[in-house]
Amino acid sequence: MGARWRRYIVLGIVLVVLLAATVWVSEMDMLKFRPPATYGEITERLWQHVLMVGVAELIAICVGIPLGIIVTRPAFRFLSPVIIGAANVGQTLPSLGVVAIIAVLLGQFGFFPAVIALFIYGVLPIIRNSYAGINTIDPSVVESARGMGMSRAQVLRRIELPLALPVIMAGIRTSTVINVGTAALAALIGAGGMGMIVLAGLFNNLPRLVLQRAAPTAALAIVLDALLGEIENITTSPGLKAQRPTG
Repeated sequence: MGARWRRYIVLGIVLVVLLAATVWVSEMDMLKFRPPATYGEITERLWQHVLMVGVAELIAICVGIPLGIIVTRPAFRFLSPVIIGAANVGQTLPSLGVVAIIAVLLGQFGFFPAVIALFIYGVLPIIRNSYAGINTIDPSVVESARGMGMSRAQVLRRIELPLALPVIMAGIRTSTVINVGTAALAALIGAGGMGMIVLAGLFNNLPRLVLQRAAPTAALAIVLDALLGEIENITTSPGLKAQRPTG
């Protein structure tokens, strides 16, 4: 059995355990002085969570990949220390601080400031990996393509992007998983999501209610990471796949 299938079996077992924990808590009649969240509430909060992360990631991909590529171009290479430095520093900022600062700066609470905060926090790995993916390509490969008469745009589209794709996808996967967890903090600024349930559990000292939220959120992160991994596998050229170690 290959390493890929072993990984999926492990992920499947983890998902079953997490979903079983959610069902276990949901079927309880009472948690001390309040009932657990209903399946309807979990579904609604999970949808809000997915929507926040999805919109933020879409914007982050549309901004982060082009920006990461632009700073690898000779005309804009002088900007790379600033852009990549900002990306590295930004990743060290506490996620709660980013969410709170954006809400204060915009002077409002809810979905919009939450998406902006998630975009800022999620775009950093994408910029960094896009830059690294292009920069790690062997210069002789690029020169050979240009020697064959390809324009800069053709080299980028046919050579650089396909070769850099696995690194770029790794950045997108990292960004998505980070933001699935960070989106829980959006409940503090009234944006909804699974954080609303965990806050209710924390404020009322109900660990099982926290588990009811944490389990499906962890499952969501696992599913999204696996899905993006499959997209990476499908879009990666056969030549690059052949260079990977097999298990």
